[in-house]
Amino acid sequence: MIKDSLKNAGIYFSLSENLKKGLEWLKAQDLVNIACGRYEIDSDAVWANVQEYETKDDANFEAHRKYIDIQYMIKGEELVGVIDLVNCKTCIEYDNEKDLEFFETKAKFQYQELREGDFLIFYPHDAHKPSIAFGAKSMVKKVVVKVAVD
Repeated sequence: MIKDSLKNAGIYFSLSENLKKGLEWLKAQDLVNIACGRYEIDSDAVWANVQEYETKDDANFEAHRKYIDIQYMIKGEELVGVIDLVNCKTCIEYDNEKDLEFFETKAKFQYQELREGDFLIFYPHDAHKPSIAFGAKSMVKKVVVKVAVD
C-alpha cells in the first residue's frame, strides 16, 4: 500500500507504465467537476470509475487479483482499513468477472485516512475496506483508477 498526495504522483511513475498512466490521468483531469461514471484511459489496462456515495459504518475487506487500485479522494473524507491478505479469510468467493473477493479477519489492522487530494494505492496483496465513515456518515466523491498488474 502507498499513501500520498497527488502533487507527489511523479515519484511513483517508475513503478509501472500502467500506474504512471493512471496517475497522469488523475493529474490531468478537472476532478472537482468530472461526472460520475467509467472513463477509459488505456482500454482494459487502465480505466477509472468516478463515484459519489455516503460513507458507512463498516464493510468487509476486499482485494483484487488482476488490478491495482488507485483510490483518490476528490471531495470529502473516509477511513480505509488495510491489512495484508495473508491475515484474511474469504467470506465471499472471488468473482473473476468483477475481479473482486471479500474477506474477514480477526487480526489487528490499520485505518488510513483518505482526505481530499490524497490517494491510496492497493496491490493485490493489500486487503482493504474503503468507504468507512470518518466520524459521522457523509457524502464523498472519489475516483478509483483500475491499473492492470503488469
